[in-house]
Amino acid sequence: MQTVVLKVAMSCEGCAGAVRRVLSKMEGVETFDIDLKEQKVTVKGNVKPEDVFQTVSKSGKRTSYWEGEATAPDAAAASGAEAAPGTAAEAPPAAAPAAPEITPAKADA
Repeated sequence: MQTVVLKVAMSCEGCAGAVRRVLSKMEGVETFDIDLKEQKVTVKGNVKPEDVFQTVSKSGKRTSYWEGEATAPDAAAASGAEAAPGTAAEAPPAAAPAAPEITPAKADA
């Protein structure tokens, strides 16, 4: 059994409900816990961390691996090392274009 812990941007019960819906349809999930206050989703079952990440991302909520408990996803990611860097590489480019846009704006002002 695999345990996957994710940090998911959820601000209300509706957000948690969206995550609950996608996880309840996912094959291999035995149990899951959604902590709205901590924005933490813990999934247990016969699942791959990258599959859980992709499924939760389909809810439309910003999703990342929970850093404090990343040992379970990292252990599985070692065998599927291609998926882990791919997901990690997606986040920085989103932030990178913002910096050049802001810098010229300051230069013009």
